Parts: sequence; structure tokens; C-alpha cells
Amino acid sequence: MNSFATTLEQTRPVLPIRLLNGCGALLEKTRISRSPLRAVDLIETAKRRCNLDDFGGGDFFEGLSRLLDSCHRESRLSLVGKIALRTDLIRALCSRLFMNRDRQLYAGVVRQEIHEPLFIVGLPRSGTTLLHTLLAADPEHRAPLTWEVMTPSPPTRDNEKRRIQRATQSCNCLNWLAPTFRHVHAVGAELPQECVGLMTPTFMSDQFDTMYYVPSYRAWFFRQDLLPAYEYHRRFLQHLQVRQSARRWVLKAPTHMFALPTLLSVYPDALFVQTHRAPLDAMASVSSLITILRRVFSDAVDPLVVCREAIQYWSETLDRFLQERDRLADYRI
Repeated sequence: MNSFATTLEQTRPVLPIRLLNGCGALLEKTRISRSPLRAVDLIETAKRRCNLDDFGGGDFFEGLSRLLDSCHRESRLSLVGKIALRTDLIRALCSRLFMNRDRQLYAGVVRQEIHEPLFIVGLPRSGTTLLHTLLAADPEHRAPLTWEVMTPSPPTRDNEKRRIQRATQSCNCLNWLAPTFRHVHAVGAELPQECVGLMTPTFMSDQFDTMYYVPSYRAWFFRQDLLPAYEYHRRFLQHLQVRQSARRWVLKAPTHMFALPTLLSVYPDALFVQTHRAPLDAMASVSSLITILRRVFSDAVDPLVVCREAIQYWSETLDRFLQERDRLADYRI
């Protein structure tokens, strides 16, 4: 959350990207680039790239398929958007393959215990990122860092500098694609990362909804039991904890408001801090952020649609959360 104000003109992608997307639109008209991405093709690509074939337990195929279908039918992705989607999904699949292999190679991963994690909850754009960064600065605390979430394998300090450099390049690329975004939300390889990134390999994460217009995927996601996503979230923390231990994890994502009972089933001793901001201001701010980000990947982003989505989604989520919050003991939040 900050005081930077954006106009619609400022949310436009940089000129080279607009030109590239224009070329992509011409290819669309000639049917050269109309073929939709298919889950089976992405899975086979990830297997070949990693030389691995075991994705571990849990069904992720339905989420991946629904996401791809929603992107193809609804997102109206630009050429850059299609490239980014394919890149991100293959990265998530590779992450899943490598982490499953590491769980078998490094016996210490499964023995890691997560004690009393602290979850920051609140409406998006209500100061959660600032609080996350502040609490993570305590030597007794540990937050997942962006580079760790992007390249979690191996769960050791091997190639750490190179992994940080690669994550820095990705962050710099986003800052170049959307220069305004850095004024709204800081992006950096060594900054704390939200939990949505830890859930991405399950393809049950609202990270996708932030980047792309996927209403049917969002409707499906909202109906799901997110237990597989939270179980994978815990596995991810175990993985990261091998490299650097943590007395307490400090975690955050607005998503946690939506699935509090499921979160507590996986982390029964979890503690919470809730941030507060006037809902009208929070919705205006999150709508601006989403508009900026989606316009990197699509030339057909309607800010009014974004705002209506945000109001509906977060009003329903907040109602759910308030009902569940009242059941928590006072010392836990």
C-alpha cells in the first residue's frame, strides 16, 4: 500500500511490447498462433526439460486444464501474455518435479516441523506487504523469499548466487514490462514473497487470477476444497527450511481469508495478525494493481470489470473470514 496514484495511460505497456503484441494480433488473424496450450503438452515439456517424470502425489491436472481453458476462452492474451503464461506454467511444473525428487534425495525435508506460523491476513492493499517485510526483519522470523519460491531446488545453498541472479533478471523483466508496477508493489529477488507462489504448483492459486482475466477459473477455484494446496504449501515450507531454519515462519496472502478452516486443518497452531483499511480505498487500490499487471499480458483489459470483480470477490471473502475469525481464541489473532 502506498500513495502513488496511476492513470489509465500509465498502465499501458511500454512501446516495444505494444509493437510486439501488434505483430501477435496479425498472426492471430492469419491463424498462425491460435492453437491453445494443452495441459498434456506442457507436462511432457516439463518432463523432458527436467529429465524427471514423477510429480508426486496430488491431482493438479484439473486445475491446470481449467486454467488453460479459461485463459484460451476468456483472457484475450496478447503475444507477450501467451509467452508469459507458457513460461510460468512450465516453471511451476518443473518446480513440482524437482521438489518431489528432492524430497526423496534429502531425508531432512520430511522431518522438518513447522511451529506456530504467523499468518498476516487482511484485504489486499491494506498494508500486508509492509507488515510482512517488517516482521520478516526480525532474526527470529523467516519469510519465503522471491528467489527461493521461483527456484526452490535444491533445498541447500548450492548455486545460491546464480539462483538469486536468475530471479533478479525475472523481476527486472517485470519492472521493464510494467514500469508503473514497481511504484505500486515492490518486486525483488530477495524480498519476502506471498504464499500464492507456494501454491502455484498445485494450480489452485489466485496468483493466476491477478495476472489474467479468468472468471471461469476463479469461479471453479472459489468452489474448491483447498486442502491439497495448503498441504503443498506446508511441503514447500519444509523444503525451504532445510536450507535455512526458522523459529517462526511469517507468511501472508489475502487468500488465507478465504480458506481459514482449511489453513487451520494443516496448521492447527497458526497465529494471525489482521490488517485493516477502509474497503473503498482497498478496492480502488487493488483494482489499479490488477489493471496494471493484466495489461502486460492482454490488450483488452477493462478497469470497470476489474473493479466489479474485486468488489464481489473480496466482499464474499471478507464475509467468510469474519464468520470464521470469531471462532478463534483471542490470543491467536
